[in-house]
Amino acid sequence: MLGEGAAIVILETLESAHIRGAKILAEIIGFGSSNDAFRVTDMHEEARGAVQAIRSALKDANVTIHDIDYISTHGTSTAENDSIETLAIKTVFGDHAKNVPCSSPKSQFGHLIGATGCAELITCIKAIEENILPMTMNLNDPDPALDLDYVPNKPRPAKVNTVMSESFGFGGQNNVLILRRFTE
Repeated sequence: MLGEGAAIVILETLESAHIRGAKILAEIIGFGSSNDAFRVTDMHEEARGAVQAIRSALKDANVTIHDIDYISTHGTSTAENDSIETLAIKTVFGDHAKNVPCSSPKSQFGHLIGATGCAELITCIKAIEENILPMTMNLNDPDPALDLDYVPNKPRPAKVNTVMSESFGFGGQNNVLILRRFTE
C-alpha cells in the first residue's frame, strides 16, 4: 500500500550538536550498503544483497547480532519480499533471529517510496527514546514460514538501546543503518 508523507532527520557531528546545545536522540554507529541489481522491483531470491548490507553494517558498527534489540524491517507486505527479507535476517542472525523483535513501520504509514527510509529511521529513534517496539499492524494471519517475532498488532514495551534499520529499494539497492542510544 502506497502512503503519502515526508520525513526529515538532521544529522550532524557530535561537536556541532554540543556547540548548539542540541538534544541528541540517537547516534548512527554503522552503515552497510550493497547493490545486487537482480531485478528492478525484486530482491535476489537468496537475499545476497540484503545479507551483504546487514553484515557490513554490523561490522561497521562493531557490534554483534546479540547487541541488536530491534530490527526495523523493510517489510513491504509482499509474499516474495517478506520471505526473502526473513531469509536475510535468518542467514545473518542464525538461531538468534527468533530472539530479536522486528516489525514493519510501513504497515502503519504505507510505502512512502523516497521518504520511507527516513520515516523508518524516525521510528527507530522513537523506539530507542521511548523503549517501545513499534508494531506490525494488521498481522492477523501470518504465513507460517515467516516465523520471526514481528511484534504483531500492538506496540510492546522493551529496553531498546541498539537497532538495525533495513531499507531495500528498487534496482537492488540495499542499505542498513545501526543506531544506538546516545550516552555521553
